Formats: sequence, C-alpha cells, structure tokens
Amino acid sequence: MKALFAAAAISLALCGISSAAEKGSREEAVAMVKKAVALVKSDGKEKAFAAISDPTNTTFHDRDLYIYVYDFNGIALAHGNNPKMVGKSLITLKDNEGKLMIKEMIDVAKTKGSGWVDFKWPNPVTKTVETKAGYVEKVDDFLIGSGAYK
Repeated sequence: MKALFAAAAISLALCGISSAAEKGSREEAVAMVKKAVALVKSDGKEKAFAAISDPTNTTFHDRDLYIYVYDFNGIALAHGNNPKMVGKSLITLKDNEGKLMIKEMIDVAKTKGSGWVDFKWPNPVTKTVETKAGYVEKVDDFLIGSGAYK
C-alpha cells in the first residue's frame, strides 16, 4: 500500500513538473519582449514583424509564449500566435470578463513606457481560458508584448 501511495505521489509530482514546463514564466515573457525590441532596433520593423509573425520561429513563439505588436490605434502589426490578426483593429477586443485589454496595454505603454496588464485569455496549449499577465514595452509609436499564464 505504501509503495502504491509513493508511486501515486511521484506521478502527481511529475505531472506538475510537466504542466509547469508547458507554461512560460513572466521572466521568459519579459525576455522575449526584450529580444523583439532589440530585433526591431537592429533589423528594422519590416524584418522584425515578419519574424515575430512566423509561428515556426521559436525565438518569438515558445510553448504558450508569443509576441504581439500593436500600434497605438490598436492595429495588430505582428502576431506570433495568429498571423491572420495582422492588419486588424483590435482596440475594442474584450477578454472574457469584458476588459478592453488592447486599449489598456496601449495606455500602459504610452503612459509608463512598459508594464503589466492582467486579462483572461484562451491558453493555446491547454485550450482553456486562464488569467494571463501581459507585459508590454513602448517602441516608437507601437508596443511589443507577450504574456504568461498564471
């Protein structure tokens, strides 16, 4: 009986480790944003936005982490998880609780230069709605962001 309990405990612990490994951290989200900002500055917007919008580019798309870029009117300039969003106005996009998350991200970028916005969003890995902390940085007249699920 003790052996069965020990095996079950180890199995549950390993499931927790596996689940955690599927999720990116807040620190990884910030690091990914910093890489995207550096690429924009070194290679220009056109090349950087193309790289960001390529879902096979693991620099900007890793597990549940990906980069998104919005201008200050809410137009998606690049999107690492859904390139079909590029060119669309998402200023009125609301999360599952009615929060105008893109507008709030723009406000944070414009007023603070960088910061966090919490919202509810479908996790592309688990396929469930989860709380996500989105980190954004202002670059010229747009923002670059990524987020980690809590």
